[in-house]
Amino acid sequence: MDDAAPLILARHLTKRFGAFTAVDGVDFEVAPGEAFGFLGPNGAGKTSTMRMIGCTSPISDGELTILGMDPRRQGADIRARLGVVPQHDTLDNELTVRENLIIYGRYFGLPRAECQRRADELLEFVQLSDRGKDLVEPLSGGMKRRLTIARSLINEPDVMLLDEPTTGLDPQARHLVWDRLYRLKQRGVTLVLTTHYMDEAEQLCDRLVVMDKAKIVAEGSPRQLIERYSTKEVAEFRFPAGVQETLDGQFDGLGDRIERLPDRVLAYADDGEAVVIAARDRGLHPETVLVRRSTLEDVFLRLTGRSLIE
Repeated sequence: MDDAAPLILARHLTKRFGAFTAVDGVDFEVAPGEAFGFLGPNGAGKTSTMRMIGCTSPISDGELTILGMDPRRQGADIRARLGVVPQHDTLDNELTVRENLIIYGRYFGLPRAECQRRADELLEFVQLSDRGKDLVEPLSGGMKRRLTIARSLINEPDVMLLDEPTTGLDPQARHLVWDRLYRLKQRGVTLVLTTHYMDEAEQLCDRLVVMDKAKIVAEGSPRQLIERYSTKEVAEFRFPAGVQETLDGQFDGLGDRIERLPDRVLAYADDGEAVVIAARDRGLHPETVLVRRSTLEDVFLRLTGRSLIE
């Protein structure tokens, strides 16, 4: 965090729906100009937190200030300074690409000429200038996502809220969206995003919190979290069918931590190659071996578990 007052400050922030607690007393703060992420499995409380920040869902308990304002009393003023990219695109398919931006700008009370000027600038920014006169319906998923991002910028927001910004996109479209978001960050726009893509969090976030079961279970930069909860490297061993079940105890002590999965064994250590050599010295003969650096995904799975949460 820098010395500037946080743009978003939460203390013991809680959201309940009847007897169900979706967000359970979380603390976090977001500094001006940073990219801050909420990482977690489905149902962890990420979207509920974002809806409270976006002033579309009232807080149940705790404190929340956004841009120095209280969402309970100044929700409209806060919303006027936010750009929101919802989880699912809410574009008007009956309008052209450019009309979607102009009409959205009018909701903020911008003069039509200013809306038109900003629409042209934003279409160029998201690389859709040549599609301005096209209807929205036939656009690809990646184009619609970029248009939604452009629309969220029409009011020149201080903070952008992005809920799962690249879900459902192919790799090329995801990377183009990442590039546009990175350029916004370079301009000084504060980004707050939720994601369950580990590579997205590593690419975009200066800092992030990992949420699980309505609570924050870890906080830090991607690199800090990897250093705190994992090792420098991971050695992955895959064995022929039937061999995996016979390995009781044979990996003990080979790494800082050993994790046995149905299809492979993971050995966490600072020197993966040394683990591979030691495994061979014990007479272990895997079909394939992969030594890789630890990632945020290793951290995420350690903190939240590998079982699927529905």
